[in-house]
Amino acid sequence: MRVLITAAGSHGDVAPYTGLGARLRAAGHEVALATHESFAPLVRGAGLGFRPLPADTRASGAVAGRRELMRAAGAFVRDLGAGLADAVDDGDELLVLSTTTAPPGWQLAEALDVPTIGAYLQPAHPTGEFAPVVSGARSLGRWGNRALGRFSLRMVDRVYADAVRDLRTRLGLPAAPLADVRARQERAAWPVLHGFSPAVVPRPADWRAGLDVVGNWWPYHDPDERLPPRVEDFLTSGPPPVFVGFGSMAAGEGECLGELAVAALRRAGLRGVLQSGRAGLAASGDDVLAVGELPHTLLFPRMAAVVHHAGAGTTAAGLRAGVPAVPVPVTADQPFWAARLTALGAAPAPLPFRALTAERLADALIHAVHEPACASAAMAVSRSMAAEDGAGRVLKAVERLGRA
Repeated sequence: MRVLITAAGSHGDVAPYTGLGARLRAAGHEVALATHESFAPLVRGAGLGFRPLPADTRASGAVAGRRELMRAAGAFVRDLGAGLADAVDDGDELLVLSTTTAPPGWQLAEALDVPTIGAYLQPAHPTGEFAPVVSGARSLGRWGNRALGRFSLRMVDRVYADAVRDLRTRLGLPAAPLADVRARQERAAWPVLHGFSPAVVPRPADWRAGLDVVGNWWPYHDPDERLPPRVEDFLTSGPPPVFVGFGSMAAGEGECLGELAVAALRRAGLRGVLQSGRAGLAASGDDVLAVGELPHTLLFPRMAAVVHHAGAGTTAAGLRAGVPAVPVPVTADQPFWAARLTALGAAPAPLPFRALTAERLADALIHAVHEPACASAAMAVSRSMAAEDGAGRVLKAVERLGRA
């Protein structure tokens, strides 16, 4: 079967789909991944076909205020919708859609008469069990959580309204509000497989049939890849260090963050590995090592703890490695995952990014590294994850669709 996976956003929004695509390819399917040009090496390195999408969140500057944010998001998805229409090939037999690409993807599937399946990295459907993951809100009770979840979907539909209108016109489809298209998908019990562990977020009991939590699919990793010699030398020269990294967050704040992280590590009496990321984290000294992009699957199991922004992928990678975390959420779904880490017992209370100080980070590190319950909780989740096969579950769903 010819399968097109579509994903958009930051590195953490795209990288897991390389592993998913590689699993489908290994089963004999012809797989391409449509995403931003900056991720082309990542996609091709996994042995997948690459198809470019024009919009790239890394190219957008900071926006201030809700109105500006809505305008920026609308422009992003408008470009995204047009790019998806260009990326789809007449020979594609199945579209695998991420949370971000699903609304325009539904229009393409309708026009081309091809099946689709959702492959989401976050829970996006309303539930009474927790507030919407991108709202940053604490639980409002069952009724309040569901109401806020429905309101959040209406806001999403507003952001995509122009993109969907333009796309339906281009495809020769009759005009239809996205809310109507979404309702049609829900009535048909459109299948969505969620790529996170049920040990971290159990499937909500009030979700409809067709919404399943299957376990993570992990970024593709070359089995022959090894850590660079200088990293190996540092790791073996002393006790396990602490990883500090903020992924695609905090652009341009690297110098300040690096100084803060080093001060916290030394205050806590710990060594550290600082990953530069988009922030450009930097540090020097015998007890710290600055690194570029390295596979978390190789690095995290060698750490005493991981300090990170609590993105979905980094959160999962730390738990998979069975090491405690110190979550420092910045935006979007990060407060949700940070709160889950704390609720699981694998991390102390989250440290909001804008309130981060060396003293607070040092105290949290001392708790995470020296409190045995943190490591025990992380290891318990790691054992559960090891028994899951999220990519395999998606493969089975894809092949069921192929036989339909």
